[in-house]
Amino acid sequence: MELFATAMPALNDAFAMILQPHVIGFLILGVVMGLCIGVFPGLGGIAGLSLLLPFMFGMEPVTGLALMIGMVAVVPTSDTFASVLMGIPGSSASQATVLDGFPMAKKGLAARALSAAFASSLFGGLVGAAFLTVFILAARPIVLLFQTPELLMITIFGLSMVGILAGRIALKGLVAACLGILVGTIGEGASSGALRMSTYDMPYLVDGLKLVIVGLGIFAIPEIVALLRRDKAISDRAPLGGGWLTGVKDWWANKWLSVRCSLIGVVVGVIPGLGGSVVDWIAYGHTVQTAKDKSKFGSGDVRGVIGPESSNNAKEGGGLVPTLLFGIPGSGSMAIFISAVALLGTGSIEVGPSMLKNNLDFTYAIVWLLALANVVGTIICIAASGGIAKLTEIRFALLAPFLFMIIAFAAFQSRQEIWDLVALFGIGLLGIMMRRFDWSRPAFLIGFVLSAPAERYTNQAYQIAASRFRRGFEEGIDYIFSPIVIVLIIITLLSVVIGLRQAKNIQAEGDVAAGSKRAPLIFLLAVSGYIAFTYWNAAIIPDFARMDRVFPVFVATLGLIGCALLLVQMIRANETNAIFADRESVSEDENVHGLWATLAWFAGLLILSALVGFILALAVFLLLFIRIRAGKGWGFAALYTAAGIAFICAMAWTLNRDFPPGLLQSVVELPWPLT
Repeated sequence: MELFATAMPALNDAFAMILQPHVIGFLILGVVMGLCIGVFPGLGGIAGLSLLLPFMFGMEPVTGLALMIGMVAVVPTSDTFASVLMGIPGSSASQATVLDGFPMAKKGLAARALSAAFASSLFGGLVGAAFLTVFILAARPIVLLFQTPELLMITIFGLSMVGILAGRIALKGLVAACLGILVGTIGEGASSGALRMSTYDMPYLVDGLKLVIVGLGIFAIPEIVALLRRDKAISDRAPLGGGWLTGVKDWWANKWLSVRCSLIGVVVGVIPGLGGSVVDWIAYGHTVQTAKDKSKFGSGDVRGVIGPESSNNAKEGGGLVPTLLFGIPGSGSMAIFISAVALLGTGSIEVGPSMLKNNLDFTYAIVWLLALANVVGTIICIAASGGIAKLTEIRFALLAPFLFMIIAFAAFQSRQEIWDLVALFGIGLLGIMMRRFDWSRPAFLIGFVLSAPAERYTNQAYQIAASRFRRGFEEGIDYIFSPIVIVLIIITLLSVVIGLRQAKNIQAEGDVAAGSKRAPLIFLLAVSGYIAFTYWNAAIIPDFARMDRVFPVFVATLGLIGCALLLVQMIRANETNAIFADRESVSEDENVHGLWATLAWFAGLLILSALVGFILALAVFLLLFIRIRAGKGWGFAALYTAAGIAFICAMAWTLNRDFPPGLLQSVVELPWPLT
């Protein structure tokens, strides 16, 4: 009864909090933005939330939450457009939908596939929200018992799941997570302020890399470059056909399949790091295994759409469980969500046990917003289907410069200097290579996000435990090995054992064929070289700041061991082994343009920005890109450029932002926006 006495007022307060016109307006805005992001293959919720991150600072908490939840809830619904209409997974969570959704579209049944998917997504999203409501109510008393050792152990559990369950080669996932953690430790140490992988001669790195840059660079840039290299429309099949009502009837006929797959999505979402990478494949496998007639799967069976789509929306509710209760991201998008929440209002809201204790009304507001966003998102997706289908006929060469302009603008909002674009380009290049060689990008991102809390909890636990041991051995042991810690250790060990057995069946970046030995080996050596350098850089930190040395040295040691084992496997394996996965080996026929020729355009924008400032460089970039790369006339290119510059200037003026200056601005005084 005490639980209900605490929860019911919070539920009522949360309901009243979100039923305000401006909150509903921000929720709808988030849904629309999520729809726009989800339509483009590969961008997904991580890129979308990364774009929102710079604008969360100081925003009213409930409106900021409405904006973010609206986007998070609708992306798994809207990415179905890419999977069904284009045959391209809209995100890692919609890979399995392609298997039957795209064949249905080729048969003229796109509307039927989309309506079945939307109905399944709506149901799955509501199941996820309902589960989150009940779980928070039941788990709150236990979560409030968590202290530093427990929080450290749950962080280790999250990292172990990310590393092991992030791809077919478990060691790649582990090394990717270590690499993300080490990138997250760049800058001043949390304990004594010792510099790691940075110098005061280059002040930009002293504060470390910002999440918005890492999120956009590691996910959005690789997908934009990959689509741009194909140099054609995203899809050549715009007609949807009929069958909207038939699709809803299909869902109702398979409602129990939808229930089972929704529960699968919730359970998978709860496990930190597993999330979208595998949830659709697990649900699709269950769908096929439980079907009596398996003959039509892969050629246009609507059940192959209903199962995965039910699970990938339900996983968002499940993913919020470790996010809200422990501050451990259940997925890549939840990793960015954690950082965004900390920026809201006065910065007093922080996900984890403190949120359940001090801001239970905001916790349940997220639940209500999640349920409402799924309903609004489904309605808008159905209403906008016709227009979106036509949008996919536009050549991506016309969309890419606009997308890159938005991404660059979001990136330099963190510090508003040219080094933001340099960092974006560098992390983007890393993301391209990780995507090419089938290294888990979600593992890298979650490692980056968890690096700060993992180091903080490690230092705190060490210092408190040392104090307790000085009082007595038993008191120290009781502090370190509490009952909750012991349970978490057992769960972590079990998850690692099970994960090692299942990792070979998990395709975090899709099915990537093996190529030659040379390119994957060179990338591994480059990663090993960076990790070795971080080890040396941390090892030379003086003894008076040794607490800033311990964590990166330990992580780098694990990373180097993983790299050494991978190197041994590569030497012994033949070229057909999955360890030599290389997208370039199978995409040569699809790609009209080379990777370096495409990157040269963006490198040119970067160099020109350093010389004449971002806005002038952007005008030249847009004009020449549309004229030369897209092959349009000078008149069209000039109109496109004018529209793009007007749009980005309007955004900057609205947000009271400036553009990064170049050398020109240091010698010539220019008016805004050329400053």
